[in-house]
Amino acid sequence: MEIGELVLDGFRADPERVSAAFESELTRLVRLHGVPLAADGSLAVDALSGLPPLPAGLSARRLGQELARVVHEGLSGHGEVGR
Repeated sequence: MEIGELVLDGFRADPERVSAAFESELTRLVRLHGVPLAADGSLAVDALSGLPPLPAGLSARRLGQELARVVHEGLSGHGEVGR
């Protein structure tokens, strides 16, 4: 799985720590649950929208984990997928 870019507005957290926590949590979620939208092969997504907002003020680690959960939900068929 490759994610080209994540854009976070309104957060003040160390981007490297957010990225590390995000990668770790998303890898864990994909191992456990797969990526339902890619069940028939590869999946290319330009954007995920319509996902729930994340609360501001989270630690970098927690923000990365929550972001991974929201992205995985989007890849599981929740929200709108732009291809």
